[in-house]
Amino acid sequence: MRTDPKAPKKQQGISFLLIDMNTPGIEVRPIITLNGEHHVNDTFFTDVRVPVENLIGEENKGWTYAKVLLTHERTGIARVGQSKQQLHLLKALAGEQLQNGRPLIEDPIFKRKIDAVEIDLMALEMTDLRVLSSVATGGAPGPESSILKIRGSEVQQAISELQMEVFGYYSAPYVPETHRTDYSGDFVGPELASTTTPNYFGLRPATVYGGSNEIQKNIISKAVFGL
Repeated sequence: MRTDPKAPKKQQGISFLLIDMNTPGIEVRPIITLNGEHHVNDTFFTDVRVPVENLIGEENKGWTYAKVLLTHERTGIARVGQSKQQLHLLKALAGEQLQNGRPLIEDPIFKRKIDAVEIDLMALEMTDLRVLSSVATGGAPGPESSILKIRGSEVQQAISELQMEVFGYYSAPYVPETHRTDYSGDFVGPELASTTTPNYFGLRPATVYGGSNEIQKNIISKAVFGL
């Protein structure tokens, strides 16, 4: 929260507070996202009173602490392990789906798309490992966390788009009830096709949360290139 409204810069005069969500005046309203899931909320604070002992660190240094947390969050948003898993699934699906009587993965144009995203993922993993190695020896993520966030989110979206392409029009219908564990009805096309649309929708915000990719590019230009 802002504790010094007269601070010369907007980033200054902000303090970091821990707030019990059961505190009177806090209202949480669920937001159902495009993939039909409840991941985020609208949170409203009306005359909420917070004990001074809930202050983290020094007063008016909240943005400094938040920046440290954000670098770790952005490093995690890269989600290399998840992307490797989804890439493996993509290859398996492309090996099963036929196009003109042959597995889609044998199509040179589609194979080139898979190869391109796999190369990006390999480069991303090496960068991620370098950052994690630095953290393990006492370092902290710097502007490289912004690089990981940008490329990691773009790779996730690229893989989800290729999974949609594998199933073609079968991936278009979005039937939420097919995702329930007790669902016993029919599917439109291959069963796994029903998961591609919510996965695609669920990854649209990946380039936004943790700080939009456009903001990350600004951070890189200032911290790395001094612009």
